Amino acid sequence: MRLAERGFVTLAFDPSYTGESSGQPCRTASPDINTEDFLAAVDFLSKQENVDAERIGIIGICGWGGIALNAAAADTRIKATLVSTMYDMTRNSGNGYFDSADNEQARHAMREALSSQRLQDPSAMLGGVVNPLPEDAPQFVKDYYDYYITPRGYHPRSGNSNDGWRTIGIQAYNNARFLYYINEIRSAVLILHGENAHSRYMGEAAFHYMVDGKAEGYTNVVKPNPVPENKELYIVPGASHCDLYDGGWTGPEGTGEPKNLIPFDKIETFFNTYLK
Repeated sequence: MRLAERGFVTLAFDPSYTGESSGQPCRTASPDINTEDFLAAVDFLSKQENVDAERIGIIGICGWGGIALNAAAADTRIKATLVSTMYDMTRNSGNGYFDSADNEQARHAMREALSSQRLQDPSAMLGGVVNPLPEDAPQFVKDYYDYYITPRGYHPRSGNSNDGWRTIGIQAYNNARFLYYINEIRSAVLILHGENAHSRYMGEAAFHYMVDGKAEGYTNVVKPNPVPENKELYIVPGASHCDLYDGGWTGPEGTGEPKNLIPFDKIETFFNTYLK
């Protein structure tokens, strides 16, 4: 909405199998289908009479940030990519938070558990944000609760607000690896991350891998990007992960005053610079 107010033709979509989009079973995550969602959105926009097909950019937030980078690596029609408070879902699924389960034994145990769950009920959900919230929950889990479970960000069709995603989709993410070719993206990329975001390490690693061809947590090809000059990592001072969903609030559950931490002026300048 904010970018539309600034003069951009915008399209927001519910990914396949989620929200009001079709597909069964609902809330299935898929690395290839979710990447294709972005490419299909570009297909649609490029056919609109009021859109210049040579000036299309994409935006990915949270888990869709990593997917947006994957799409930009695949499709040269995408001329500019904004990634905000990103997750690399393949890294997070396969290695655990903060790479705490990055070993064969942990991955095998997870595969055993997921495979067993599929034998019992392949339609089972993994669960959304923990509710009720434990008193000793990590701060980032409290932040997720504050966003997804309260009026601030709750939605009846949101997986994170309710019972989560289906087991069968998460298994595919565990064995996939996004971002392998992002060091070959020639189009412009801006990665935004909050200074205090628990996920900041994923955005920083993705940026350095994209530019330098090497970063902790990735299979390093040590092949620098041929066009590094249009890539930028911007750390938003004082922002947490969820602050970059809606700009943040001074009080709990979306109360108090808006923090307005999303740098819309910078975003507008980025797209105006590279979509021309």
